[in-house]
Amino acid sequence: MQRQASRFILSRASAASMRWRRPFSTDLPAEASGDSKFIDAWKKVVPNIEPPKTPFSYMTPRPPTPSTIPSKLTVNLVLPYDSILAAKEVDMVIVPATTGQMGVLPGHVATIAELKPGILSVHEGNDVTKYFLSSGFAFIHANSVADIIAVEATPVDRIDANLVQKGLAEFQQKLSSATSDVEKAEAQIGIDVHSALSAAITG
Repeated sequence: MQRQASRFILSRASAASMRWRRPFSTDLPAEASGDSKFIDAWKKVVPNIEPPKTPFSYMTPRPPTPSTIPSKLTVNLVLPYDSILAAKEVDMVIVPATTGQMGVLPGHVATIAELKPGILSVHEGNDVTKYFLSSGFAFIHANSVADIIAVEATPVDRIDANLVQKGLAEFQQKLSSATSDVEKAEAQIGIDVHSALSAAITG
């Protein structure tokens, strides 16, 4: 009796999980799906007037996932005021995610990663270009495209070690004299960024 009850419960649970399982983004069709329900409802109520455009009308089709893994990773590195890398084909990038250093190769699974202050390494064969990122996000797409959006970014070889140490000392002084939570948070952010800058120079 107990065995039959347990089998019944397991079969019900597996059926429910299969019924409510959401598809992965890579399982969705590449074509943009229009808001057909809204349009049908509009035409029933106001058949003589064209329906207004919905957000779906302005969305470009999802790029199709290639059937084979490409040999290169396409990288875009964008700042609020500049585009440092635009559709650059590379072998690999290593991004400073908040969960740790994350290497991205062609064919990487679709991922969104929050970035912390640290080094972005761009690998092209034997050449490695390093940028210091203050913060941001990395969007890894299933079609081997990586969009890296940062607040600030600069090549590591352009960082002045003396200015980094001076800035670190200033923010440490601000933290020790801070009286409000906002001042403490701002000072701590400055310490974190300058400590990461210092590690980038010495590392």
